[in-house]
Amino acid sequence: MDPRTEKISKAAEYISSRLGNRRPAAGIVLGSGLGKLADKIQNPVVIPYKDIPGFPESTAVGHKGNFIGGELGGKFVVAMQGRFHYYEGYPMELVTLPVRVMKMLGIGCLFVSNAAGGVNFDYRIGDLMIIRDHINLLPNPLVGKNMDDFGPRFPDMTRPYDPGLIKKAEIIASELNLVLRKGVYLAGTGPSYETPSEYKFFRLIGADAVGMSTIPEVIVARHSGIPVFGMSVITNEAHDDYAEDYVNDGDAVVRAADAAADRMTMIFTRLIESLPEQV
Repeated sequence: MDPRTEKISKAAEYISSRLGNRRPAAGIVLGSGLGKLADKIQNPVVIPYKDIPGFPESTAVGHKGNFIGGELGGKFVVAMQGRFHYYEGYPMELVTLPVRVMKMLGIGCLFVSNAAGGVNFDYRIGDLMIIRDHINLLPNPLVGKNMDDFGPRFPDMTRPYDPGLIKKAEIIASELNLVLRKGVYLAGTGPSYETPSEYKFFRLIGADAVGMSTIPEVIVARHSGIPVFGMSVITNEAHDDYAEDYVNDGDAVVRAADAAADRMTMIFTRLIESLPEQV
């Protein structure tokens, strides 16, 4: 067996045993300041990352570092309360390990979320943006020998974010009287925030929001044939026309994400309610 697959299998077997071998309808990855969605999960089984074989620990601000199984929207789900980032020094194999573990657990789709800077001048702090496409400036997690057990050497990325789930989310938002943006997410390595000139460049090449995560997870999910729904919370205005005394602040980003988390939770919950039961 490929040693990478063996590592994934060991982690999945441990988590599955803790969750009573239940098959989750969906997997959820919660970004900076967005972990409070996990508080809505009923009958939770909380597994610290440090207890899972082969899992690294999350060191990022606003990431608690727990793998949770339980009910949300009437379905059994698993959620990562905090993710792993390339900027923490982890190789892409570890950054994306949880997505492949979720694949082995049997998830039907993946929900990803992040805190992001709004490079689109129309975006404001607190806006929710459905991710319709992305621009990747991080190393591609599929570089190296292909994991044939999970997917093809050259996976299609024409529709990285599932059109059906996007349509459902827009209908749900309309029913809840919530305003959603829809745009392109760009991810760079971090951990430094970008310069004003970089923000300008990102906007010129078609980005609406910028962050330091998510895309590697999406690529690995699509490689494995898992449908993906993604949402960014705009936590700061990533512009190139700042006041002279403006600074980007990580704690402020987490506070802004926390303030928007309830609205994101409502949309995720309703989407999960619409999913078919896993058997």
